[in-house]
Amino acid sequence: MRGTIIYAPGDIRSEEVPDPTLTARTDAIIRTVATCVCGSDLWPYRGIEPVEAPQPMGHEYVGIVEEVGDQVTGITPGQFVVGSFATSDNTCPNCRNGYHSSCVHGEFLTTCQAEYVRIPHADGTLVATDDQPDPSQIPSLLAVSDVMGTGWYAAIAAEVRPGSTAVVVGDGAVGLCGVIAARELGAERIIAMSRHPDRQKLATTFGATDIVTERGNDGVARIQDMTNGIGADSVLECVGTSESVTQALRSARPGGNVGLVGIPQGVHLSGEELVSSHAGLRGGPAPVRHFLPDLIDLVLHERINPGQVFDLTLPLADIAKGYKAMDERRAIKTLLQP
Repeated sequence: MRGTIIYAPGDIRSEEVPDPTLTARTDAIIRTVATCVCGSDLWPYRGIEPVEAPQPMGHEYVGIVEEVGDQVTGITPGQFVVGSFATSDNTCPNCRNGYHSSCVHGEFLTTCQAEYVRIPHADGTLVATDDQPDPSQIPSLLAVSDVMGTGWYAAIAAEVRPGSTAVVVGDGAVGLCGVIAARELGAERIIAMSRHPDRQKLATTFGATDIVTERGNDGVARIQDMTNGIGADSVLECVGTSESVTQALRSARPGGNVGLVGIPQGVHLSGEELVSSHAGLRGGPAPVRHFLPDLIDLVLHERINPGQVFDLTLPLADIAKGYKAMDERRAIKTLLQP
């Protein structure tokens, strides 16, 4: 089959790799209908995360079940499925508490930019739709497998409430989906921090009421000015740099909450500032599986359309072009068709 391998920073290739096989009785093999490039994939592509040896890439996917192990009972061949980037058995204490990305038997998928993918713990990881979805809904269902679920978790972690003011730090796919989540959870004012006109336009389409172009200390000052010197009730941090995390913390009001979902890169918080802020922080890898049934339902009933974050579609064979476009910020998110 065709799969994606990164060899070194900037060196991403689509090539022939072995087909996946069932290795456990709880596995499933799916044929991907769509996959994509994630903003977090750019960290090794840019050399920010080390690439010590050639390795497969990809963790977002939707597809058709081809084969299941003999202990899989809830997923059957032929079904269209959406799954999380983190596998989960859906039965351990962490899963039962809603934190599937910390499943005691789970793992993070890294082979999904491919034509076929092995999914461990298929019953606990995959959610099947009742019918084959309309092709127009595929991009949004793909977004649900990570960026929409992660944006939703950012809003949940930041405790967005009806009538509240929410700030979204980051205008990538996760941040833009965080705008959708804040709107659905009832925020009255949603301030998107973005310096790019195309992303500002999409943020407004998704429900942002205000756009702030400043960043860093200037961005914090602008948020303070817009909230009468108090700060926001909820802040969704969707980048992961030291500057963005500090900006998020300083944008929250005393007693407010920050949802941290950006993969941290060199983030160092001052304990003194953290304590004196009186802000609550929660985050980590999003427990997407916990939200999948509700988010899939919102997509299928056309309540949300997060698939609009895909502004470039390419064949899987042209994946290097997709990485390059996102690295150069010529694309928000690249959808790949096997």
